Amino acid sequence: MKRLAAAVAVAALLWFYMFSPWTHGAPNFWIIMSASAVVLTSLALAFSHDAESAFKIEKPLLQLLGGIVLAFVLWGIFWIGDKLSSMLFDFARPGVDAVYSMKEGVSSWLIVVLLLFLIGPAEELFWRGYVQGTLSRLLAGRRFGADLALLLTALVYALVHIWSFNFMLVMAALIAGTVWGLVFRLCPKALPALVVSHALWDALVFVILPI
Repeated sequence: MKRLAAAVAVAALLWFYMFSPWTHGAPNFWIIMSASAVVLTSLALAFSHDAESAFKIEKPLLQLLGGIVLAFVLWGIFWIGDKLSSMLFDFARPGVDAVYSMKEGVSSWLIVVLLLFLIGPAEELFWRGYVQGTLSRLLAGRRFGADLALLLTALVYALVHIWSFNFMLVMAALIAGTVWGLVFRLCPKALPALVVSHALWDALVFVILPI
């Protein structure tokens, strides 16, 4: 439990540094995000109860296809959500535009490569593979333990984005984190599919098919 708490605290500090108005952009956001991805992956592999399981891919083609489908389903959910929220709330579109402003001055292809092969996979290995997986194991003897692990992980994943003071970003993290967490809750062996989904969804929504 102490290792888990320490790892989450490190993630929270990294996200504070990346998103807070006092430290954002110093140095470049993508440098810090990439470094954070390396740190999170290292923590997940070092502290995980069974790190080798992260590299065991059952039914690889199914995992790949499932991850791709889930990424596009999430993109559709967020596309609809963006249209509805823009009609209902004046702050919604400016909040989304603020997220997109983070890619200004950086090659779109570089961002896509980082999201696909480093940042997206690292976040999923850490938040679902390590944090939710560890909480599920620790709460295994309790009623609804796995469900509680899902909710706690999704909430913490959303809350580490709070220093952006961007409601839309926090809600995006909460919704996406809950969907990925639910899939992991139902099928822990689907972690490779979630890695694909997270990485591809990041690239789609941020660069390839921006909302």
